[in-house]
Amino acid sequence: MKKLCDSYLEIKKSKFIGILYEVNSTKDVDDIINSLKIEHKKARHIVYAYKIQGNEKNYSDKEPSGTTRGLLDLIHLKNKDNTLIVVIRYFGGILLGSGPLTRAYTKVSSMLFIE
Repeated sequence: MKKLCDSYLEIKKSKFIGILYEVNSTKDVDDIINSLKIEHKKARHIVYAYKIQGNEKNYSDKEPSGTTRGLLDLIHLKNKDNTLIVVIRYFGGILLGSGPLTRAYTKVSSMLFIE
């Protein structure tokens, strides 16, 4: 597993930290997520999506349905494999609503692929 890059976005006091990893197995994914949960104990949500050798998963960590689908869509759009996108959200106290929340997750994830 290898961390490739990260990104940051703040919207209405909520902080979004995006991280892109190269991974080889779901064990790599589990290790990364467990490590991030320890490192970011005060984060409200840690959402992620991965694609590893055709196996894929999108996890929304209790966020509204569909708001994190953009992570997996981005992996498909960029034609990536053995890729994990993680977004850590620190809640700022202001509810964003499904539309703005979806755009925030998608934007911070797309910033990971700017070359």
